[in-house]
Amino acid sequence: MIHNRRRTVARLLLLAFAALGLQLTVPAVASADPAPTAWAKLRMCESSGRYATNTGNGYYGAYQFDLPTWRSVGGAGRPDQAAPHEQDYRALYLYRMRGWQPWQCAGMLKLSGDVDARSKRVPTYAESAYIGGGGPAPAPTPPPPSGKPPWPGVVYAYGDCATPLKAFQLRMNAFGYGFTGTGCYLEKTKEAVLALQRANGIKDSGLLGPKTWEAAWSGKPPR
Repeated sequence: MIHNRRRTVARLLLLAFAALGLQLTVPAVASADPAPTAWAKLRMCESSGRYATNTGNGYYGAYQFDLPTWRSVGGAGRPDQAAPHEQDYRALYLYRMRGWQPWQCAGMLKLSGDVDARSKRVPTYAESAYIGGGGPAPAPTPPPPSGKPPWPGVVYAYGDCATPLKAFQLRMNAFGYGFTGTGCYLEKTKEAVLALQRANGIKDSGLLGPKTWEAAWSGKPPR
């Protein structure tokens, strides 16, 4: 009986050590964040994918942050006035703090969380660049285009985002504005448009129309 009992104890110890060894060698679960397609669906549901959205309901930008939530993840100013890559970063930051819970659309879309949801791991900008809505942080300011591009045939207003707006913004760098060329018409672009209109006797409507476009290359510099 003693011999059998000792063998039983030995077996139990071996099983315990084996289980412990297995537990120690199981690799840690790799970190993961939602796929770019999940973020794209969320943006489309929340704001039709528009980073400059401000409908006056207290929610702003592509991810429809309210101001307290935006500030809780380190956001400054107003979300709709932040660059797209900044909004992407703060959205990932919020996801890692609280999962999909802050977004009603996430529930409607049945988006599921993963190991990074509520992980409390503060992301880097490099980690949020994959989201794809705004891309990585912009490179240093490029030089303005040398030639005048043709008028695109669209009158741009506050909140619009379009490729031709990049050409206008980069042209205004010749007058010291320091645009990065986001292609989104926000406060800084509006200031440049109004200054250009006033310098060239154009009605200061703030709309970027053909006369203002022409003035950016051929008119008087803004004061």
